[in-house]
Amino acid sequence: MTFVVTENCIKCKYTDCVDVCPVDCFHEGPNFLVIDPEECIDCTLCVAECPAEAIFAEDDVPDTQRAFIALNALLAKTWPVIAERKDPLPDADAQNGVADKFDQLER
Repeated sequence: MTFVVTENCIKCKYTDCVDVCPVDCFHEGPNFLVIDPEECIDCTLCVAECPAEAIFAEDDVPDTQRAFIALNALLAKTWPVIAERKDPLPDADAQNGVADKFDQLER
């Protein structure tokens, strides 16, 4: 099983999760992070660190967010690894909890 970044990360991109990842499995896009399922070791450390509560175990991803399982795997192949914490996006706090942001995902 792997962990999956879901919709609430879009336009927030907090990187607290990156700081605790022992295997550098996070990849960074313009306004979203993903987890490489091939690199994730299922340690669960990232889940508690995500202020947006956007990270789920693959088996626990809400039904409305299941498309993010394949999306994480796909984008992890092209986006660069992020291994150090950065500041979140400027409007992260305002975007945290906003629903239906999938169309705002920048690739």
